[in-house]
Amino acid sequence: MDRQAFSASLLAGGCAGMCVDLTLFPLDTIKTRLQSQQGFYKAGGFRGIYAGVPTAAIGSFPSAAAFFVTYDCAKSLLSDGGGPLAPPHMAPVTHMLAASLGETVACLLRVPAEVVKQRTQASPSSTTYRTLLATLRGEGARGLYRGFGSTLLREVPFSLVQFPLWEYLKTSWSRRQGHTLTSWQAAVCGAFAGAAAAFVTTPLDVAKTRIVLAKAGTATASGNVPLVLRDVWKSGGLAGLFAGSLPRVTFISAGAFIFLGAYENVRGSSYSTPVSQRLVQGPHQGSK
Repeated sequence: MDRQAFSASLLAGGCAGMCVDLTLFPLDTIKTRLQSQQGFYKAGGFRGIYAGVPTAAIGSFPSAAAFFVTYDCAKSLLSDGGGPLAPPHMAPVTHMLAASLGETVACLLRVPAEVVKQRTQASPSSTTYRTLLATLRGEGARGLYRGFGSTLLREVPFSLVQFPLWEYLKTSWSRRQGHTLTSWQAAVCGAFAGAAAAFVTTPLDVAKTRIVLAKAGTATASGNVPLVLRDVWKSGGLAGLFAGSLPRVTFISAGAFIFLGAYENVRGSSYSTPVSQRLVQGPHQGSK
């Protein structure tokens, strides 16, 4: 991956991620409050719908940029050089491995911002700065990474569902019309694939939210995802496991469409290879 491609991925990924996170932030707040253990209205209801937005603004650019740089570098390394993943029929495996690695690197930057953001969303009377101080005083820097494991456990399956489905939808549509998809058509495929992946991974998202919002020292705060899912099932059944699924699906589906458009515009002006060509070669990921 040359320097120009690296810079394009860094800038395009960061700008697109920030565009999605800030545009659809109210939906993310509603989802967090629906999933919180205290309940939607006690967590703030529809009040202070932009609580925590400064954290999203600060964290979205570097985490999205980190994902794209890692994803593009990993995809290039895995598919080049005549290795076992070089043949075209191995492209889906390459995409999944590159995306999983990208998510792991991005989470190192995303999780601290996510912890502060979600805690502020669930306590709209507080501010981002106060939430950050309270977290550092109560749990230290380690508290900012509470939920790292559960976040990865959500992100990696999401990628494994979304990317093969996206590739299948793009390939089917391209074959049917007889030529390469336009950028908006690829964006539509991404929106559908993102919606499906968002829905099936909602229980993992519920567990992650509960772990992040739990009081320090409690069993939930320990980060045991199966234990948290069992408690959610006991208290809320299937509806509890899929709490917030509608705003989550809407957020990610709309976000995928916005993300693809923003990514192409920025990358298209920064790098000579059109994204519409790269979409046939491999997918890319938005913020969740």
